[in-house]
This record gives sequence, structure tokens and C-alpha cells, in this order.
Amino acid sequence: MSQSVCKVAVLISGSGSNLQALLDASAQAGAPFSVCSVISNKPEAYGLTRAAEAGVTSSIIDHREFPNREDFDQALIAEIDSCQPDLVVLAGFMRILTPEFVRHYSGRLLNIHPSLLPKYQGLHTHQRALDAGDSEHGATVHFVTEELDGGPPIVQAVVPIKKGDTADSLAKRVQVQEHVIYPMAVTWFAEKRLHMLDDRTQLDGELLPRNGTRIHC
Repeated sequence: MSQSVCKVAVLISGSGSNLQALLDASAQAGAPFSVCSVISNKPEAYGLTRAAEAGVTSSIIDHREFPNREDFDQALIAEIDSCQPDLVVLAGFMRILTPEFVRHYSGRLLNIHPSLLPKYQGLHTHQRALDAGDSEHGATVHFVTEELDGGPPIVQAVVPIKKGDTADSLAKRVQVQEHVIYPMAVTWFAEKRLHMLDDRTQLDGELLPRNGTRIHC
């Protein structure tokens, strides 16, 4: 494998559908990135099975075995750094990370959130969008900073809300687009086109709007 291929560590807590999208993208001929490690804080996470089927090394760092977040994050850092990744990707990783962790990977730590940030940080985003009477919803890939779901956006998939939508039906349509935009953002980073500058995102040498690049689906 070419040394120029970007090594990506992926952190998961559950089914790993976005992990699968990244694995599929990395398996394409000429892909600029490879998944070097999958790490879960839950031993029962199905994403570990996905990693095994793809022949990717995986490990479990169970947060319940640590007395506090700081000790857990230090163990997580040690495990991630053992594969010397160029990029760390959160793919349904349901842990709030300490400032020390975030600073350690500053500028090379990505997350995907199921809303059009800065709207609906946190949980239950689909129901919140419906309750607010929004006409559109979606997902955002963003750099991770110390503010929860507050790092600079990279790309947003905008999904129209349809009459009769439920939180489940909306979530399914949003997730389809997550599987498109996450590999896209990782590819940009791997090709050295994507950077975080202070609190802004730069793509191809240009600062993006505050909500990143928008793709209407």
C-alpha cells in the first residue's frame, strides 16, 4: 500500500453503518484513505463484526472499566496512537470527549451529526426538527472542537421534510445521505484539500461558509 494513503482510525459505539460506508469507500480502487483501526467502547457493538469482515484490526476500550472520563480518554488515546492514524473519525461514538482528547487530535478529528448544525445539537434531532415544523433537516460532517457538536462544519446534506414524516422515516432518509457525505469529507481530508483554520473550515484553499458546503438531496 502506498505510503501516501491516509490512515483512518474509526471510533464506534453501535451498529457502525457509517463505518461500513467508510470501509466500502476505502475498498474502491485508488481510494486515498484506509481504515487502520476500529475501536469501540461497547463490546457488543455490531460495528466490530463489520471491521472483522473487512479484515480491519479492532479493539474494545470499555468505558465502564474506568473510574472517570479522563482515564478512559487516556486509554483511548494510547490505543488510537498505536496505529499512528492521520485522521480520527467518530462514527456513532456515544461518548463526550474530554478537552485533552480533543486537543490531542485537533484538526484531524471528524464527527457526523444528524442535523443541520448549529441547529439541534445533542440528541433526538429528528423529532426536534419535526416538532419545530421545519421544512428541511439533514446531517453535518464537522471538525470536532471542545464545544459539543460545535466544531466548524465541512459538508451538510439537506433533506426535505415530507408531509407525514415520522422521526423514524426522517432518520432513515438522513442516514442514507450520511453514508454519502462522510466518505466524501474523509476523502477531501485524505487528499489534503481539507483543513481546519481556527474556527473555520478551508477546502481547496478557500474558507467555507459557516455551515460548510451544502448538498441538497
